[in-house]
Amino acid sequence: MKRFTSLEERIDHAAHRVLDRMPASGLSGAFVEFVVFGLKQAWACLFGGIMLFLILSTRMTWPDDAWLARYDFVFLCALAVQAAMLIFKLETLEEAKAIFLFHLVGTGMELFKTAAGSWAYPEDAFFRIGAVPLFSGFMYASVGSYLARVARIFDFRFTAYPPFWTPLVIAIAIYVNFFSHHFVVDMRYVILAVTAILFARTWVHYRVFRFRHRMPLLLGWFLVAVFIWFAENIATWSHAWLYPSQQGGWTPVSWSKLGAWYLLMIVSFVLVTLVNRPKDLDR
Repeated sequence: MKRFTSLEERIDHAAHRVLDRMPASGLSGAFVEFVVFGLKQAWACLFGGIMLFLILSTRMTWPDDAWLARYDFVFLCALAVQAAMLIFKLETLEEAKAIFLFHLVGTGMELFKTAAGSWAYPEDAFFRIGAVPLFSGFMYASVGSYLARVARIFDFRFTAYPPFWTPLVIAIAIYVNFFSHHFVVDMRYVILAVTAILFARTWVHYRVFRFRHRMPLLLGWFLVAVFIWFAENIATWSHAWLYPSQQGGWTPVSWSKLGAWYLLMIVSFVLVTLVNRPKDLDR
């Protein structure tokens, strides 16, 4: 798969014309790598950032007597953004496939979790399935979009990546546990332990600008989970959804949710690898 879309190639060439003139070593070289890293991360977060902006801005500005429900407006905007990203080459077809998988997986979990009372959507919506407004699927798609885009933009390569079927089994176990822990023993800590053992030696190697860097894959998942936890606090403050503890007034999302997001990060990563298989460093 190509590392950049046609639009991204034009942006990359323009950036090279400026950045190639800057020193490659010392503090200046490190500063260039740092700035490019931040810009690429922001680009990878494009869809998620737009979704978060829509949720936050409509919370502050949406009129109570509007003929269109706020959730429906966000849903229609998300559809338009998704279409625009494909039309204007901001996203590849492979990434769109991964995002579609996230819609299916996320909506299935939403239907069960809202019925179980794990969280709720406090506002009305026309575009919904049961108690789940359809914009919620795009929240999961935001995670999928980020993971698919960041892997492509940074040209992820891996060392000591386990056999492909093993992460798939773990992802299935995590997803099943999201449902089954309501009825039987919660296995999340066992799954976390198995995951830590399986990926203890796995490193992700990524290219920022001039150089390749590396990071333990487990650490990378954790950092993304922390970022999502912060975004979740913004979303719940904006009444995108509410946990039971927030029904009487908003409070920060519990740190315990960080573990759930870490597990979801593993499921998300595996879903992306179904579309784009992990590549070894020497390939």
